[in-house]
Amino acid sequence: MRALRILLIVVVILGGLFVIADRVAVHFAEGEAADKLRSTENLASTPDVSINGFPFLTQVAGGELDDVEVGIDDYDASTGNAGEKIRIAHLRAHMKGVEFSGDYSSATAATATGTATVGYDELMKAATSEPTRIAPGIDAKVVGLSDGGNGKIKVSLQATVLGAQVPEPIEVLSSVKVKDDDVEVVADGLPTIGGRQLAESRIRAITDFQQTIDELPGGIELDKVEAAKDGVEITVKGSNVKLAG
Repeated sequence: MRALRILLIVVVILGGLFVIADRVAVHFAEGEAADKLRSTENLASTPDVSINGFPFLTQVAGGELDDVEVGIDDYDASTGNAGEKIRIAHLRAHMKGVEFSGDYSSATAATATGTATVGYDELMKAATSEPTRIAPGIDAKVVGLSDGGNGKIKVSLQATVLGAQVPEPIEVLSSVKVKDDDVEVVADGLPTIGGRQLAESRIRAITDFQQTIDELPGGIELDKVEAAKDGVEITVKGSNVKLAG
């Protein structure tokens, strides 16, 4: 019995040391991965990287990590126009089946899913914010975007009729969707301005717009989008996503 107790104590101690070593190793690896990702994507700040699953060391021995979470704040994505960027406030992604090279210089995830948040102030960059003639004597522009509830965007228009500003902004509820690399905002219905029903093509030139969001980290792509309190919440996804290398 005494020998058995000694054996159990040794096993517990060794198990504890293994857990400590495993947690130290994963903490070091997370820091190295974050630094590598910052360098690869030319990020302004170091991202958050969490390597999930236990034990970590056996995953390393197998050459594949089960689940890696990545969080990037204030990421500047491409708009498709040279020199123009759109700021993604929060980008979060779950990477599954992350394989890495023997020297750890490259890593690729089999699949990735996540979310990206774009504030309404950033989305406004694609809207018509300068007065535009939509009918004889009538000009309009977009002055604000906000949450319209039930997944809709509230588009606020400021109009002038014969040089006189309409006292209250005209509000239009719009649907938002993803098409390829674009976030599209489309009015559900058309407003009247100055008591007039305007030509649909003219008013939609103001109410409807799209914003390209391209070159996301690792090659992940837009999937779905919905309006939320502080901006649009975009679901992203990808396969064979490169984390480094």
